[in-house]
Amino acid sequence: MSTAPANSAPRPSRFDASHPHYRWVALSNTTIGMLMATINSSIVIISLPAIFRGIHLNPLEAGNVSYLLWIIMGFLVVSAVLVVTLGRLGDIYGRVKMYNLGFAVFTAFSVLLSVDPFHGGAGAWWLILMRVGQGVGGAMLFANSTAILTDAFPSHQRGMALGINQVSAIAGSFLGLVIGGLLSEWHWRAVFWVSVPIGILGTVWGYRSLVELGERRPAKLDIPGNVTFGLGLTSLLVAITYGIQPYRDHATGWTNPWVLGGIILGVVLLSAFVVIEQRVEHPMVSIGLFKIRAFALANIAGLMAAIGRGGLQFMLIIWLQGIWLPLHGYSYESTPLWAGIYLLPLTIGFLVAGPVSGWLSDRYGARWFSTGGSLLVALSFVLLLVIPVNFAYWAFAAILLLSGVGSGLFSAPNTTAVMNSVPAHERGAASGIRGTVFNSGSSLSIGVFFSLMIVGLANVLPRTLTDGLTGQGVSHKVAAEIGNLPPVGSLFASFLGYNPIESLVGPTGELDRLPQSNADKLTGKEFFPHLMSGPFHHGLVIVFGAAALMMVVAAAASWWAGGKYVHDEPEPELSEAGAGEALGRE
Repeated sequence: MSTAPANSAPRPSRFDASHPHYRWVALSNTTIGMLMATINSSIVIISLPAIFRGIHLNPLEAGNVSYLLWIIMGFLVVSAVLVVTLGRLGDIYGRVKMYNLGFAVFTAFSVLLSVDPFHGGAGAWWLILMRVGQGVGGAMLFANSTAILTDAFPSHQRGMALGINQVSAIAGSFLGLVIGGLLSEWHWRAVFWVSVPIGILGTVWGYRSLVELGERRPAKLDIPGNVTFGLGLTSLLVAITYGIQPYRDHATGWTNPWVLGGIILGVVLLSAFVVIEQRVEHPMVSIGLFKIRAFALANIAGLMAAIGRGGLQFMLIIWLQGIWLPLHGYSYESTPLWAGIYLLPLTIGFLVAGPVSGWLSDRYGARWFSTGGSLLVALSFVLLLVIPVNFAYWAFAAILLLSGVGSGLFSAPNTTAVMNSVPAHERGAASGIRGTVFNSGSSLSIGVFFSLMIVGLANVLPRTLTDGLTGQGVSHKVAAEIGNLPPVGSLFASFLGYNPIESLVGPTGELDRLPQSNADKLTGKEFFPHLMSGPFHHGLVIVFGAAALMMVVAAAASWWAGGKYVHDEPEPELSEAGAGEALGRE
């Protein structure tokens, strides 16, 4: 029997941190985690019609819109609110520990979502509460995945690694549209089943393969900071969400005292949070991080990009499902699936540009790529206003591809700039802040862009809808009542793949009174899209104009954030103080 030489070093085990391939194990596991979490955020959006049919609830009936909003928003709000706290806990107790727990929590609540035992409002509340629990698991994944990668990869490879990770997150939000469309055609519960085997695999693999590399510093939990931050951000996001819903005779809820009060309370509590963090011994977030130019400006750019990207997704879904697809022969019921398929050029652009820009930013810094990517996305918003509402698909696909490439160019360098700019012991908190920016931007985009579109439609849609309905024989009284309904009803009907006219006129009984030819025309594939095209384009000018402006702000912030900088690798000739002053340099 042969024996190994006495002086031979033992070969590292497959998942040992010292193994040269450990970083790729960490990358593959965190990429799966991010992909799973973000696919689930959009898979539910596209599957809402099937989900509501499954629990026997009409989300467009009076009083049911809140169910619709919170099935979408519950996950996003909880993820945005908790991600900083959970990132800080990762700094204290271990990032891998928090990340692996996140996989397990996410999987458990996916199972609970799929076994909803109720119908009607009770069934909706079950889904909302389980989505909130799923959001807690998602927040653990968001908060710690980038910090784990920053620990595992040397600075000259972080951009590439974070690029793959971030592209998987952004691409997941669009892949979920296709997957949700396919699964919801089979069974609405399958929308939640799909996460279970992936979650079990990721949980087991994470516990077996990931090891703690981060610098941990014992600290007390900052309870006052956590409470003021959590309540303040929740109040702000909830108020902005309810700003979409009509209030009295207003098309939106921005004059609602509860909405205004929630915004004011949120601002006051977040201001108190900043004061608290400057005074406590162990702050939840070191406010000093925001004195680092690269960190502060890269997060501002990330917030603007997240709002713009979220608004783009929702507006494109409404555009395709409410107008373009019906005009091209697709039934309203099939539009959710086909909307996801026709949006694939956007995802392809992400997948191509993201890893490449991450790799290049490792060599040349973030400035040119994040700035250029933001400007490309801004250009794509302008181009979407140039093409007609009933566009030629090749032109639409080319613009989507351009937007995807721009977002891919931006995302990886932006994330790398954030994570490289902070000391090692603050990476969990920095990752949490970046996650909060990402998820808050997605939440804000719903309130901001839906409100802008509603304002745009409110100026044009009432007369157009009233005249169109009376032209087909609907009584003037009913037509005027429907025309003066808040535009949010038409938007949500289009967003959910419902037949808008049937949803609006059907409950009045007018369709039964009309000649069959008129009723068929009203509920056909061309009446509403033709009627909506003019008002919708008017709204798009406002929405995409604002989005383009946000991306220009993101480009300016990216440019001023500076070029390549790594906090823990100052140039030899710089002292530690000098290195701090060099933050954000080219």
